Formats: sequence, structure tokens, C-alpha cells
Amino acid sequence: MKVLVAGASGAVGRRLVPQLVAAGHHVVATTRTNAKLEALGQLGADPVVVDGLDAAAVGSAVAHAEPEVIVHQMTALATMGSPRRFDQVFAQTNRLRTEGLDHLLAAAKATGVRKVIAQSFIGWNNRRDGRPVKTEADGLDPEPAAAQRKSLAAIEYVERTLADSTGLETVALRYGFLYGPGSSESVIAPIRKRQIPLVRHADGVWSWLHVDDAASAVVAALDRGHGVYNTVDDEPASVSEWLPYLAEVIGAKPPRRLPLWLVRLVGGEVTVRLLTEIRGSSNAKAKAELGWQPRWRSWRDGFAHALTAEDLDGARPGAT
Repeated sequence: MKVLVAGASGAVGRRLVPQLVAAGHHVVATTRTNAKLEALGQLGADPVVVDGLDAAAVGSAVAHAEPEVIVHQMTALATMGSPRRFDQVFAQTNRLRTEGLDHLLAAAKATGVRKVIAQSFIGWNNRRDGRPVKTEADGLDPEPAAAQRKSLAAIEYVERTLADSTGLETVALRYGFLYGPGSSESVIAPIRKRQIPLVRHADGVWSWLHVDDAASAVVAALDRGHGVYNTVDDEPASVSEWLPYLAEVIGAKPPRRLPLWLVRLVGGEVTVRLLTEIRGSSNAKAKAELGWQPRWRSWRDGFAHALTAEDLDGARPGAT
């Protein structure tokens, strides 16, 4: 099968391309920079430079490649700064999720693409009421923090637009909190600096996902599934469980224990919700309909055995 991976040089894309090639697929891989072409070629793909926000360039690339499936992995994620600036940090990613998706869908319909698979997200955007683990049927948070409204709107746009795309098979894979090569620094570096505290009732529930398992979910969805799927590991966990464990695994000092009022003052509403209110996610639908199983079924094993030197060294103080 011929597959075009848009955003192939990102954290998930770099793990996805080799899995697609190993499964016998012909991969066309896009990146925004010439500097990454050689690396993608070494992974076995046909690399091409494309700006995902340039409609003409996207259309030309898709028309030239003539893929059966398009995979949208385009993001512009950077190390998270202050959670108070959440939407500012994700502004470019939100454009890629909305405008970038529109360009890919237009090109797909114009060239006879069979299926489009796009990256979505589940975690802080789950409903924060009721049971601690949510399914796709529970819906997303109707009252996001002010600093996350634009980012939630972009995620909702992805899922709604895919669902409304007639003439195409579409899948939105809601990745959980990612870790592994290329994606661990944003959480490991703050833990090393003791910037993620424990508070009383640190009951926020996180669902994690290794980047290799995110990639394998895409491979599973090539021939199966339609709709939205929570793509997470088997063990949703509260902050009070995973945070001290991860600190120990990476050799960091235990997280500080701070009063909630101080966390709210310094970190704002987003931080408070991440630590105390967010809900985890069930992967039962993805397992049943996609036939997908995460290799790293628990963050416990993943943190202990799947964090590489790249993850750890890149997040050490002073690392570049």
C-alpha cells in the first residue's frame, strides 16, 4: 500500500515510517525542512519537503505521490513553558490541526485517496466529572480552562471535520500523553528540576502512550476502523502514582509537596487541573475495532524499560 505520512520527521512520524516500511508499505514522507530529508530516506521512505500550511504545495505533493492513505502527523510541539501560555505554545500546532487538515482533505478528495488517519489527543481535554476513566462516548470537556480553549477547539475541529468528510474513510487517533524518543523531554526535564509538584489529593488521572505504540496504532488503522479512538496504554494512573515513580526511574529527587493555593498562584488553572482533576481514558474500543495492542501496556514498564539514552540525556540540565 502506498502511504503518505505528513509530518514524518516528528516524534511519532520517525517511529511510524520504519513500522510502515517493515510491513511492506511504500512510504512517502513529508517534512518542512531540507535538513531532515536524508534521515527520512535512511528510514526507507521517499522524502519530500512540504509546508503543511501551503495548500498548493500539499496538493502537489499528494497528486504526485498518489497514495491510498494519508496519515496526518503534523505538529509543531515544543517544550512546554508556563501552562498559563498553553494556547500560545500550541498556536502553530493548532493551525496544522485545522488548516493543515483542510489542505490534506482537499488533496485527498481531488486525487482519489481512500483513507485519512489523523492525530488527535486525549488527556486534559476529557470531561472532568464522573468516573475517573472515560470512553469515546463520554465527550470532551465542555468547560476547558481559559488558556486551553483554542487548543481544545482545534482538537474538536479535527474530529468533527473527519467525521463530516464524505467519500473518505477517516480515523482520528486520540494519543494519550506521549513518552519515548523525541517526546519525553517536556515531562522529564521539569521533573528533574522539581517543577512538577505533588499536592494534596493529586487525583488527576493521566493515560500514557509510548511513541512506538502510537505508531503501531496507525499501522493497525490502515485497513480497519472508522471514527475516533482513544489510543492509550492499559493503566490510567493518578499523578500521585506516576510522578514519584518516574522521578525515581530517572534518578531525580522526589517531587516537592506544595499547597494547592501556591500551585494555583504560580501555575494557574491549567496546572491545578492537570494535577487534580483530569480523567484517564479507556482503550477498549481501539483494541476491539482496530485489533491494536500496545506493546508497553503499562507506563510502569514503559518508564522503567523503554526510556532510552535519548530520552534521559536530552532532558538533563544543560543538555541541548
